[in-house]
Amino acid sequence: MTRPQTAQASHRIALLFNANKVYDRGVITGIGNYLLSTRVAWDLFLEEDFRCRLNGIERFEGDGIIADFDDPGVAEALGDSQLPVVAVGSSYSDPACYPARLPYIATDNAKLISLAYTHLIGAGLQRFALYSLPESAENRWAQERELAFKALLAADGLQADIHRGLPTSAPVWSQASAQLTSWLESLPKPVGVIAVTDARARHLLQACLISGIPVPEQVAIIGIDNDPLTRSLTRIPLSSVIQGTEEMGRTAAHLLHQMLGGARFHGRRILVPPVGINVLESTRHQPVSSPYVMRARHYIRQYGCQGIKTEQVADYVGVSRSSLEDHFRRELGCTVHQEILNHKLEVAKQLLARHDLSSAEVAIRCGFTSLQYMYAVFRRELDCTPREYQERLPVAPCAQPG
Repeated sequence: MTRPQTAQASHRIALLFNANKVYDRGVITGIGNYLLSTRVAWDLFLEEDFRCRLNGIERFEGDGIIADFDDPGVAEALGDSQLPVVAVGSSYSDPACYPARLPYIATDNAKLISLAYTHLIGAGLQRFALYSLPESAENRWAQERELAFKALLAADGLQADIHRGLPTSAPVWSQASAQLTSWLESLPKPVGVIAVTDARARHLLQACLISGIPVPEQVAIIGIDNDPLTRSLTRIPLSSVIQGTEEMGRTAAHLLHQMLGGARFHGRRILVPPVGINVLESTRHQPVSSPYVMRARHYIRQYGCQGIKTEQVADYVGVSRSSLEDHFRRELGCTVHQEILNHKLEVAKQLLARHDLSSAEVAIRCGFTSLQYMYAVFRRELDCTPREYQERLPVAPCAQPG
């Protein structure tokens, strides 16, 4: 009779991350996926609210630690730890910035920026800028992305235009918004702007919407993180670079697993490239010469799913309906109504790709007057029903990269 295999001894592991950030959540998800795919038995310590608190960490009676070393406080607290530690954080152009004796899993900043830059070039843009963060020890990763941006533009013979702005806080929010708007208005257009995070990309989009700068015709915006929360707070969906955070978490867990078995990775560094880009409306740049068409499409992207009519678009632009229709026919070869319908169709396709909404719910969200009308549009434009379109799409895994 075969004896059942006994479970491996459990190790007590501390995860020092701030999971209010999508980056940290992605790394933690990767660690969890590693545990689920192996027979590793870990007793994980995280704060109840998933925040990183260092008070008393030196007295942690555990077997190992995986921590976010982008936080200088974490790096300092764990510098002399006698436990096996795997560091996770930003990549650096200067090797001296890495912890000397610890294995280090890094997001590849140069490749993040390069992917965003190449995407904007592919969208037909020839001018570029970067929206970063104020210089500080906590924002070293943002300054690394600035260096990567400067290097790319210098290689192409271009000048790097970088705006760091102010820290995000309630007392200076109005001042920060005014400075950002002034900077955006000063940029030669059309321009592609890379934001070092999705949160900063949202600031850009808000400033454009308030000041009436068409996105993406005049300012195309791409962020980094692919944060679903940020997407839910913007009228125009934001394109974003998807970091390889889950791979970082899996790799960190794998290294610590080996270290608990006696392996040593003194000073080993592993750079993890981005997964790709979630391309949405904010970078779907289509050059047009008519300012009326630019303003009209800007309005349609914000309110196209709210039942707007051609007359409302013309009122916003400030021209007659017939004049606006003439501009649309010359520039895009379609009517204003068709452009509104195209926008609804694109949003419907994005919602159906999520696989968590019924066709009726999608029809309501996209502003179709009825489910039957949405079916008729899909039949005419895509030669299929919404359900058939959805069935052709792959079902995304439950845990998405951060």
